[in-house]
Amino acid sequence: MPATDEAVALAVAAADAADDTKATDLTILEVADLLALVDVFLLATTASDRQLKATAESVEERLQREHGRKPLRREGTAEGGWLVLDYGDLVCHLFSTEEREFYALERLWADVPRRDVRTGEPVGASPARLGTDRSLEADA
Repeated sequence: MPATDEAVALAVAAADAADDTKATDLTILEVADLLALVDVFLLATTASDRQLKATAESVEERLQREHGRKPLRREGTAEGGWLVLDYGDLVCHLFSTEEREFYALERLWADVPRRDVRTGEPVGASPARLGTDRSLEADA
């Protein structure tokens, strides 16, 4: 079952809020077919603890203001280099550069569809399906 329109709209709003704080490597992963409780993940990278905290606050404020949604849970710390904002159908994974590389969620979820962070529209096949990720090909 594909992600709901509401979950995708939340992810796009969250991505826009993260972009407002200059977060980078924004990625929306559609995990609805594999996870029963979550439709989409938003991944974002920040350059500092301060930016990570500001990004989380920006996402929370935007989703509250525009969609009336508050996170069900908030895990992690800015000082630890990662924060997770759980909205149920959307989970925002906000990372420092080092933690993003360490957790490598794009590799873990290499086979799930991607969504455009501006429009929410599906974005072609994932890199693993296209065979463009050489590290994944080497594992096969």
